[in-house]
Amino acid sequence: MKTLNIMVIFAIFLFYSYFKTSSTTANECDFPAIFNFGDSNSDTGGLASAFPAYLFPPYGETYFHEPAGRFSDGRLIIDFIAKSFGLPYLNAYLDSLGTEFKQGANFATAASTIRLPNQIIPGGEIHAKLMSREEYFKRALYTFDIGQNDLGEGFFSNKSLQEVNQSVPDIVNSFSTNFKNIYNISGGRSFWIHNTGPIGCLPYIFANFPSAERDEAGCAKPFNEVAKYFNDELKSAVAKLRTDFPSAAIIYVDVYTVKYSLFTDPQRYGFELPLVACCGYGGSYNYSASVGCGGTITVNGTQIFVGSCGQASVRVNWDGIHYTEAANKFIFDKISTGAFSDPPIPLRNACFTSP
Repeated sequence: MKTLNIMVIFAIFLFYSYFKTSSTTANECDFPAIFNFGDSNSDTGGLASAFPAYLFPPYGETYFHEPAGRFSDGRLIIDFIAKSFGLPYLNAYLDSLGTEFKQGANFATAASTIRLPNQIIPGGEIHAKLMSREEYFKRALYTFDIGQNDLGEGFFSNKSLQEVNQSVPDIVNSFSTNFKNIYNISGGRSFWIHNTGPIGCLPYIFANFPSAERDEAGCAKPFNEVAKYFNDELKSAVAKLRTDFPSAAIIYVDVYTVKYSLFTDPQRYGFELPLVACCGYGGSYNYSASVGCGGTITVNGTQIFVGSCGQASVRVNWDGIHYTEAANKFIFDKISTGAFSDPPIPLRNACFTSP
């Protein structure tokens, strides 16, 4: 009798364990592929595919141990997203042509903006490839990380901050147009959309706009105000898209807040010198527009290699513009929980329209 009771208890335990596991699995999304649209913050080789000699060591030193098409010492947020679903790191779009996009592709390219639809919307032969696997593309996750370059383009084209602000509605409208095109072409129904980060905390802004007012974190306040305005407009646009396409899971992700925390309280998260580039040369922020990471500069007749600080694992900024792998991993860990999402849905549940 005692043996029977133990067997019954064990059977109940097994049933409960199976039910719990099945329920958890059922509530998670099974994305067969990821398609990413973005700029250099999520470029995994788009620019390098077109211009193979563009990136030099020490880019890629931390994880790949060689330049891997990424503007970082290692992996990007999009790499950690792919890894979390058991998918391989995304190939750049040009590198994916021969694979028929079997596990996704990355349409992100350095210097791309929201307002370049022809460069990020598949068409022609690529459109035919997409349609040949229609059901497959409907089940994929579509990620967006675009916006920083649109604002930067305005900052560096002799526009006033007010003029850049005035351009934001047009930028966001372009995003909505491109989103609808991607929605219609791909048939995709799961979208994970990052807002833009605190551009005013990047060394290349300090170097080019040294007189900009600083906030308590040492960031250029007016530039972050523009970024926050852009994010407000983007959030409203995403809410409108959610209304227009109620069957789609369209999730807005507040990357700005997570990134900004690295500048306001770096020690809490194990980082240091967040405003200083790890790989660079010159000035208080180890950045100069005249010589970039991996380049060379002549000082007093001696040629100097512009290399890594050797401490990328505790640094936030890599090359004056982009983040380190350590920072990217920190950001991914935060945003994947759903705590910074609207609606508050974790990444693994990004195919659902509500929590």
